[in-house]
Amino acid sequence: MNSPTRIIEVRQNVLKKNDVIARALRQRFHEAGVFVVSLVSSPGAGKTALLEKTLTLLGQRSRVAALVGDLATENDAERLARSQVPVKQIVTGTVCHLEAAMVQNALEGWTLDGLDFLFIENVGNLVCPSSYDLGEDLRLVLMSVTEGEDKPLKYPTIFNSADVTLITKIDLAEAVEFNAEAAKHSVQAVRPGMTVLNVSAKSGVGVKEFLGFLRSRRDHARAIAASQAADTFATPEK
Repeated sequence: MNSPTRIIEVRQNVLKKNDVIARALRQRFHEAGVFVVSLVSSPGAGKTALLEKTLTLLGQRSRVAALVGDLATENDAERLARSQVPVKQIVTGTVCHLEAAMVQNALEGWTLDGLDFLFIENVGNLVCPSSYDLGEDLRLVLMSVTEGEDKPLKYPTIFNSADVTLITKIDLAEAVEFNAEAAKHSVQAVRPGMTVLNVSAKSGVGVKEFLGFLRSRRDHARAIAASQAADTFATPEK
């Protein structure tokens, strides 16, 4: 039987290897000028529905693509392909999360230089994905109004590792007696100052604002990259 110490050592080695690959991916993404957004949530929170809407609308003005992770089947990739943008499925088998190496392998044969956005939809899980950096610029954690207002309190680690909370299926809020203020309070209790956006892929509520937010974050990231590049290649004063 493996000792607790041995299990911890193995886990640390796995995460260290993942972080090394994630750093290489992030550098590759930045050099290609592609803004990478990952989505995490529990099953049924509406990741795929929102991503399909996002790819369809964002793809009208920007060059976008998506990687989608799931334990089995390519159903989500086939659904997202209706947006007419490049999509690839990552089947994880028994692994309950995506890892940087999986993303790296899935990108083989893809030219990132032609992309503005790359979206990575993680496996439906609010536990394991929190520990694995995928080289993304922005991590979104989704919670639907049907899951209750205390989701962040039950799964604080994933909310702490994410950058933005999306409250999905907001069109059902009244029907399920969802308390938006209580939900936002739960988010702030775990991650003070975290941005919270309300969206509905079905009705379109909040989607325009969400797309504007993504474009703004991408533009900001590009401005920083351009500034850093200028500083790197600037001629030193004599």
